[in-house]
Amino acid sequence: MTERLSASLTIDEIARLSNEVLERASTVVVGMRPSLEVALASILAGGHVLFEDVPGLGKTLAARSLASALGLDFRRLQCTPDLLPADITGSFVYEPANTQFVFRPGPIFTGLFLADEINRTSPKTQSALLEAMAEGQVTVEGASFGLPSPFHVIATSNPIEFEGTYALPEAQLDRFMVRLAAGYPSRAGEARILLNRVERRHEVASVEPVIDSTTLLAMQAGIETVFVEPDIADYCVDLAVATRAHRSVQVGASPRGSQGLMLVARARAVMDERDFVTPEDVKRVAVSVLAHRLSLTTQAWASGVLAADVVTSVVNEVAGPPTIGRTSAVVR
Repeated sequence: MTERLSASLTIDEIARLSNEVLERASTVVVGMRPSLEVALASILAGGHVLFEDVPGLGKTLAARSLASALGLDFRRLQCTPDLLPADITGSFVYEPANTQFVFRPGPIFTGLFLADEINRTSPKTQSALLEAMAEGQVTVEGASFGLPSPFHVIATSNPIEFEGTYALPEAQLDRFMVRLAAGYPSRAGEARILLNRVERRHEVASVEPVIDSTTLLAMQAGIETVFVEPDIADYCVDLAVATRAHRSVQVGASPRGSQGLMLVARARAVMDERDFVTPEDVKRVAVSVLAHRLSLTTQAWASGVLAADVVTSVVNEVAGPPTIGRTSAVVR
């Protein structure tokens, strides 16, 4: 396909650049290609990413490598219980020279902001990210300040520790377009990690940029023009509605969830060099997009039911569109 999606990029070009970004990041992040693909799709769709897994699996390295390959300005903040909202957003500082209060931007004023171990900071500080993630701005003492474009948040969370941690509220989780868990690498993958460290001869692994922020914006603009069949949109809604009616679910996926499902599926389609979305695109990202938006009933939680299992069962039970009879979509 060579159909133009934007003034400067074709589907093939977006797919090629996406693959180069993934290949470059995968040179230092071993065994996480599927998670990196979904994370990149989320960023191309304009969303934010939550990596939730046990310590030592490379969550921070994945975020840093992806930011470097995308050519984005990158800032990392280690979240702690005593962290204040101003430590993220910035604050007004008095300058004696001109006898005025001047706003000093915080680390969130960057292209990709990594909130490391976000569940270690208090709910008040976590809420400082809500406005930034939803509206691309922060408000400090009544004054609003726009964030750079593109702006994305990648947060990491440790799900096995409870002392000194604060569970992310549903409103915060809903702002993340996807939640990912890489899991342990294979034996061969873990051996590759060790050998990579030996070959580098130092601890820090660096990734050279493939694109820059301007190119990323062009890629995002191209994906925004991909046409989505009405029956695909209906399928996304049907999946979200089914989570709300599931016997193990107390609160199901919100309309933001069904929208996120469509947006990430659309990005995945373009990454696969297609200008149309299929039901398989939706199914491939359903767990990552919907599972963290579900609140299970007390009985389901006590029985060991996982939100990911609920989404998987919903995907298996809800019938998708009967056929997709198009091979190329009309760009509108």
